[in-house]
Amino acid sequence: MEGKAEFDHSEIEYVSYNGEHHLPLIMNLVDQELSEPYSIFTYRYFVYLWPQLSFLAFHKGKCVGTVVCKMGEHRNTFRGYIAMLVVLNSYRGRGIATELVTRSIKVMMESGCEEVTLEAEVTNKGALALYSRLGFIRAKRLFRYYLNGVDAFRLKLLFPRPEADFSESMVATGNESHRLADGIPEENSKEHSKKANERNPMGIKYVKEILYEMKLDSYT
Repeated sequence: MEGKAEFDHSEIEYVSYNGEHHLPLIMNLVDQELSEPYSIFTYRYFVYLWPQLSFLAFHKGKCVGTVVCKMGEHRNTFRGYIAMLVVLNSYRGRGIATELVTRSIKVMMESGCEEVTLEAEVTNKGALALYSRLGFIRAKRLFRYYLNGVDAFRLKLLFPRPEADFSESMVATGNESHRLADGIPEENSKEHSKKANERNPMGIKYVKEILYEMKLDSYT
């Protein structure tokens, strides 16, 4: 059994996907650690269309972790999706997974995503604990979702819309915020913001702490 790697957090370098030379590193990690097989076309679909959402972690030149994501419209919602998250077993439990996911979520949030989703095996306690700490909730159980017959939880993180976003936008334009374009009247913006915050019990303050402080004491 491979022992735990010894390293200082300052020795881990995080980089965004930066070209074809990174692709085999991602593929090798995923093929080595995840149960689902993927073709090279699947990898290219993600990293070519959304390179800014994929990150790699290196320790002294060795790739030890990666996250691969996408974002786009889904049922009238602009949604981010975490497709793959891998950290070498000997490097787990030191916050690398948290850092990788946090960087991707930060880009999604800044790009206007309203929520982030993913699937995780119901037996993967480490991943479930990690995403729970980041504010994800279990939205649905998917029976026999994986090729190995294991069920999955669909996890979801909803970004609350702070009241300040509405007021600042309306002051700047003199019109209703673009976030009210679905017909919500201006006078109901506070109520709408309140409901949005209620959707995520962690609240906007917690989400911002996770995204900008990037805490590194994760379970995976």
